[in-house]
Parts: sequence; C-alpha cells; structure tokens
Amino acid sequence: MILFGSIVNALLIVVGAMLGRFLYNIPERMKETVMYGIGLAVTAIGVQMTFESTQILIVIISIVIGAIIGEWMNLDDKINKLGKWIERKLPSKNEGPGLAQGFVTATLIFVVGSMAIIGAIDSGLRNDHDVLIMKGIIDGFTSVILSSTLGIGVMIAAIPVFLYQGIITIFSTQISRFVPDDLLQFFISEMTATGGLMIVGIGLNLIGITKIRVANLIPGIAVVAVIVTIVHFLF
Repeated sequence: MILFGSIVNALLIVVGAMLGRFLYNIPERMKETVMYGIGLAVTAIGVQMTFESTQILIVIISIVIGAIIGEWMNLDDKINKLGKWIERKLPSKNEGPGLAQGFVTATLIFVVGSMAIIGAIDSGLRNDHDVLIMKGIIDGFTSVILSSTLGIGVMIAAIPVFLYQGIITIFSTQISRFVPDDLLQFFISEMTATGGLMIVGIGLNLIGITKIRVANLIPGIAVVAVIVTIVHFLF
C-alpha cells in the first residue's frame, strides 16, 4: 500500500492534536528532552540513508549545486512569505480564536522540508515508509505542543499533509514506466543518500546544534536526477 506512510503521518497529526487539547501543562524540560531524543533518532536515520550511495561524489556535488540553486531562489524566504500571505487570506474571525493560525502554522511546519518529499518518493519507488513514519512521529509530537497553544486548527493540517505527500507518492510510481530499471536503481540509491544528508540537517536543527536552511537544499534532489542520467548514459 503505497499511501501507508502518508496515512500514518496524517493520523499521527490528528492523534497528537487531540492529545494536545488535554495536555495544557507539559513541562518545558520534558518537551525539550523528547525533542532532543527525536532529533537524535532522525539524525541516525539520515546517516544510515547516506550510506546507500555508491558514488558519494554525486551526493556531494548534488548537495552543493542544490544549495546554490536553493539560496539563489531563496526558497526558505519564499516559503515564509507564502505562509504569511496564507495567514492573511485565511478567514479566522468566524472560526474561533487560534484556528486559522494553528492550521497555517502546523501545515507549514509539517509540509515544508525534505523529509516530506524524500519520504513520499521513497514510499512510491521502494514501498518503504520508514521516513514518513518517522516524520509522522515528529509531526505527532509537534502537534501536541502546537494544539496545546494554537488550538484545534492544528488537526486540520493533516488534510493538506496527506494530499501533498500522497500526490508525490503516486506521481513517483509512474517513473518506472519511463525509466530503465538499472537507471532507476542508480537514482534511488543516490537520491536516498542525498536526502539522507538533508535529514541529518533536520535532525541537527531539532537538537539545536545548527540552523541549517534545509528547504534551500531541496533542489539537490533534481540535481541528483540530472547527474545520474548523465553518468548512466555517458559511462
């Protein structure tokens, strides 16, 4: 079931948001320690994914070129501006205090980032849902915290998360129809490794060690596809 990871992710957001409505007084130290633990787990998963590469030079070049493209496009800033625009446009006066803000804030947190894209592609190409399930655990815990302060609007964010990741997953399943199997396997290994480095960045950010603009690294996935295709046909 290729959408299993997306379904689990969405359900964990809903469960976390429901729990958050009943847990108003979560100790700050507990929040911090749990988040550090999740960050360490995410980092470990990212490192493990990185070892999937058979040509680490491709991963390095893809990350570097992807970072240059992402910074040139200023993706991180554009995403933040989009969030502010949505927040201005989304009516909230008839929905109760905090609903619109909770929905917009949670959607941006859960959708933005390489874990959503890498995990969805992984589900479609390899039927491997580990990344999306780990993302679901992170999103679930985050939704507990958000809903305890921003309200039930956080729960509604599960809908765009499922649609966004589901569409990517379904689209990725069609790739095998047009791409030779050996090229596809080559791409999967290098894409997994490149995405793994991005996930390491997310883990380090969660721990608080770094403030990497991981969204600006996302173009690296497209760069992987280009480089792998060139290498496959020329060498």
